[in-house]
Amino acid sequence: MTEIREYRDTDSPSWLRCRLLSFFDTEYFDDIVLERPTFANPAHRLVAVDNDTVVGLMDVELFPDRATIAVLAIHPDHQRQGLATRLLQAVLPRLESDLLDAWTRGDLAANDWYQRSGFREEFRYLHVYKTWQDDAGFAPPEGVDRVVTAFMHAPISAEVAMRERFGRVHVCRQYVRKL
Repeated sequence: MTEIREYRDTDSPSWLRCRLLSFFDTEYFDDIVLERPTFANPAHRLVAVDNDTVVGLMDVELFPDRATIAVLAIHPDHQRQGLATRLLQAVLPRLESDLLDAWTRGDLAANDWYQRSGFREEFRYLHVYKTWQDDAGFAPPEGVDRVVTAFMHAPISAEVAMRERFGRVHVCRQYVRKL
């Protein structure tokens, strides 16, 4: 049986592996971290563990006006088995805020899970990636020859124009759940 518990420093290698593999087939495939992120604010850091290996994780950062799911990841071999829901159920009683939010992109399963879990979409904007292939019409800052790669934010109202200019554009959605 998979255990839901607090993250321990000894979980770091399997935490990183779980996060990497869970993002691999999503629009976040290149959101790679080499060490477990820390938070400026207090946070609840939960893991789902099977045979001493992290197979799911949820980090929730606590702000004065809300709590934010900073990362939610389930290892591909353990997806669609209710682990995300179990992690959410484990963190909810620990929250003192009236509001829990999360940000995600276009992954259908993730968006469906948030909606089924009582979240509603509150806001959208764009994540725009400029690669070396997207040079047309992109002016680098003074003193820079050429921008090879850039990650930018843009308003959702610019979606058509961004998709015409850049090969990789993602809609980033904020989901909110009142507690």
